[in-house]
Amino acid sequence: MAEQSAKQGGGLAKIVFFVVLALVLISGVVFAPETRELAIHPMEQFKVTPLFGGDLGAITITNQTLWLALSVISVILLLVVGSRGRAIIPSRSQSIAELAYGFIYKMVEDVAGKDAVKYFPGIMTLFMFIVTANFLGLLPMSFTTTSHIAVTAILAGIVFVFVTILGFVKNGAGFLGLFWVSSAPLPLRPILAIIELISYFVRPVSHSIRLAGNVMAGHAVIKVFAGFAGALGVAGFLPIFAISAVLALEVLVAFIQAYVFTILTCVYLKDALHPSH
Repeated sequence: MAEQSAKQGGGLAKIVFFVVLALVLISGVVFAPETRELAIHPMEQFKVTPLFGGDLGAITITNQTLWLALSVISVILLLVVGSRGRAIIPSRSQSIAELAYGFIYKMVEDVAGKDAVKYFPGIMTLFMFIVTANFLGLLPMSFTTTSHIAVTAILAGIVFVFVTILGFVKNGAGFLGLFWVSSAPLPLRPILAIIELISYFVRPVSHSIRLAGNVMAGHAVIKVFAGFAGALGVAGFLPIFAISAVLALEVLVAFIQAYVFTILTCVYLKDALHPSH
């Protein structure tokens, strides 16, 4: 009986696949452009535009503002509203919230130490905001806020300023031991101190560019393949397979980049709490 059900399920999947393929071919014939000019503008999707028209100003509500707000609302709905019942048998939203909670809590404890757990709420909020914004950016007709260096630079700047102030508050002048490599030979220590100092101030730059660059690159590639699909007409189904593959990769990148941003935050937090080399 189970084998028969599996065969029926496999047959149904094949039928659905060929029906979808036929619809793609038909739409390629019906909606094929009269002049197949290859006009691809992959960077237009990152353009910040006023939501209600007019010119951009200091307090203008834009498409970026909208999707930043939607990211915040989504995090609140998931972590606050979705898990407010605290049921013994959790709902789907509560299960996701609990998995995220346990995942980030263990990361903070393993990377930064048990004394860093008190800063877990901020790190948890940071991770959830980035991963939610990344996933929302994968929706059709959406706007990817984390593809803009203005957003990621603010996040990286907050982390940088916080860990720097925390380092001096917790350790005083001892925080400068982070730049003094005591295990190196004495003549090399001043040179290494300069290198360490430069690398420390480069942290927010690499921290922000890594996230924005990876997200932007993936979306640009999807747009390029989509342009090919529109230009090829009846053969437009060929790039669609590439788009599907890249989109699947982007789902993975959306999570990995949020994870990398968060784990680097934990590393910087560890340096602030335990600065000595």
